[in-house]
Amino acid sequence: MVCVEIVLAGYGEVVVVHVSDLHVECENYSRELEERLIGYLGELRPDIIVVTGDLTDNGYVHEFRAAIRLISRFKARRVLAVPGNHDSRNMGYIVFERVFGTRFPFFCYKGVCIQGVDSSEPDVDDGHIGRLAYDLVAERLRGRGRIRMVALHHHLIPVPGTGRERNIPVDAGDFLRVLVELGVGVVLSGHKHVPWIWSLNGMLILHAGTATTYRLKAGIPPSINTLYVRGCEVEVRRLNLQTMREEVVYQGTPNPTTLDKGYDLANINYDFKLDSTGHS
Repeated sequence: MVCVEIVLAGYGEVVVVHVSDLHVECENYSRELEERLIGYLGELRPDIIVVTGDLTDNGYVHEFRAAIRLISRFKARRVLAVPGNHDSRNMGYIVFERVFGTRFPFFCYKGVCIQGVDSSEPDVDDGHIGRLAYDLVAERLRGRGRIRMVALHHHLIPVPGTGRERNIPVDAGDFLRVLVELGVGVVLSGHKHVPWIWSLNGMLILHAGTATTYRLKAGIPPSINTLYVRGCEVEVRRLNLQTMREEVVYQGTPNPTTLDKGYDLANINYDFKLDSTGHS
């Protein structure tokens, strides 16, 4: 089991709020939703706020300035943000890194370890993670904490009600295997503006809706997720930012398990290679 009871001594509840797709200054942005979000966060005072991308609409400097003004109002011990496809437009990925310091933030608190990953590519909507990021995630998360989480913008598996599938990271399958083998219990993402939960091989995959816009599919309300980590258990509550009503959408203990070990490539012999002199 990933969450080892030994590490729980002295660890209390950890509250993580998952916010996504702010699209600050877009045509459908809502100041009313913004104030409701700020009010909720100010009352709750969570330990960690994770923003899974699309803080801006087109990656422009003035949009990042507005996003920073908004995020500076978030009340939490730490705010982690990763870029989305909209943030990486118009060289916005450079601005993002300059403003936030990194596109791969990492934070551990009371045994809850969260690794952020940039899944965006400049000026395209498709997602990509890359093998170098696999190594980074493994280095930071392997053997760490009671609950391991990874946050990225793009969805790793399809979300119902979002039309013909597109934009899933091209290497989603490889990355999912990395996450399961590392014992990552929770994956946080956004992008589709539709909240949804999947459980894949015991790993909780949690999608957030848009928090502060009316870019809504079929009127699905703007929302955020709040995770309460108690011991090994995770409770997820979804907040409807139109009605300000919360509902529990998940309660359980993530337990990622590799069901298929795949091929043991170490035992496959390649009887050809280039030696140090350049000869075969």
